[in-house]
Amino acid sequence: METYGVVVIGAGPGGYPAAIRAAQLGASVALVEREEFGGTCLNWGCIPTKTLIASSDLYAQIKSATKMGLSVTGASYDYAAMVARKDQVVGTLRSGVKQLLAANGVKVLHGTASFLSRNRLMVTPAGGDVPTTFIGAEKTIIATGATSAMPGFLPRHPRVVESRAFLDLKSVPAAVIVMGGGFIGCEFACLLAQLDVKVTVVELLEDILWGLDADVRRELRRHMEKNLGIRILTGKALENIVADDQGVRGTVGEEKVEAEMLLAALGRRPVTEGLKRENAGLATNSNGFIEVDEYGRTAVATIYAIGDVTGGVQLAHAATSQGLVAAANACGRHLRKNETIIPACIFTSPEIGTVGLSELDAQKEGRAIKTGKFMFTSLGKALAAGHPQGFVKWIADAETDQLLGAAAVGPHTTELIAEAAVVIRAELTGAELSRTIHAHPTLAEIWMEAAHALEGEPIHSAPRKKK
Repeated sequence: METYGVVVIGAGPGGYPAAIRAAQLGASVALVEREEFGGTCLNWGCIPTKTLIASSDLYAQIKSATKMGLSVTGASYDYAAMVARKDQVVGTLRSGVKQLLAANGVKVLHGTASFLSRNRLMVTPAGGDVPTTFIGAEKTIIATGATSAMPGFLPRHPRVVESRAFLDLKSVPAAVIVMGGGFIGCEFACLLAQLDVKVTVVELLEDILWGLDADVRRELRRHMEKNLGIRILTGKALENIVADDQGVRGTVGEEKVEAEMLLAALGRRPVTEGLKRENAGLATNSNGFIEVDEYGRTAVATIYAIGDVTGGVQLAHAATSQGLVAAANACGRHLRKNETIIPACIFTSPEIGTVGLSELDAQKEGRAIKTGKFMFTSLGKALAAGHPQGFVKWIADAETDQLLGAAAVGPHTTELIAEAAVVIRAELTGAELSRTIHAHPTLAEIWMEAAHALEGEPIHSAPRKKK
């Protein structure tokens, strides 16, 4: 039985960087993966959805070309070709991960890892054609991630799918019910609506994307309903669900809804089955997550856990950060998780980016803040590019003027939010940012304009009315 300094279970955006970093720090490393390199993010989440969204965005722009003075006729799309392109992008990136692991000397084992004890594991390959492998581990990093939740009350039928199964389709239905108005549900709703699919979103809570500030939610919902034609039903459950060969039907309050397919986008649950964690003395909390401290350590001294399986922020870049910290600590370092500023991106139409403190957070904490907002309708580059919808917003401490948070909804805000993350991490004030020259005409200068508004000295928007 071969023993490794570090064994990483799971090759997703947390696991494979952890394996590479541990190898860079001199450890002998084995990485166990039962499916594909890159995990959910690369294969069935972030990358494939954003690849399809890129195609649907382009198709939507082509359909609205007359607004830009262009004449385009006969525009159509080939969804099977879009899926083929998606698979090609995923395959290219997956191959890149494989090459990086090999270049760093990481031993890759394909199969399901389970604990025999805290320092011994077995790897069982799928299919049984390859014998089980037994390995020793001085330290283990669990990076098994999470998977889509499919509640038991949903009928089991090919017309009722979660996001992973939906991504395997080679054609799109004419009408889809999206159950769940979180970021996954809203992204798929916008993707499909831009491809002329009739979409109905049903959300039990009072609004979609409930954790975001109300002004951000309003801006997105207005565009989804008015410009994309998406029906959004909130505050009531989808009930009496029936699925058969003719389609899917149900009720929302007194209203009947029907479509060819139901896409369940109801959150994610941790993946711990098959680990036999009890053999290592490792428990989960009441929600099934593996709890860790600020160093990534579990209650078992030799075992670390990172990413979605820990119940923290379920973002690929957060998992990567956790993986690098856990790997360093497994190799004898003493690093705390450095995750106080984590930007979040939602690839709806329009896009949303947030980072740091929100107005909602500040209200819950009873914290005194001030805000500054600037609309894309007043920004030259946004108007020139034909994307004037949305705004950006700064949230600052009312007394010190330190920038604490930012929200953006509009064109390319998933890229623009990076500047806000750096600014907040650097603990700049609104006054300092307002004096920082931004190039014109660009989308990025909207942050400077919003800082001017924050300081009560706007140049390209009307000043606030004095009370």
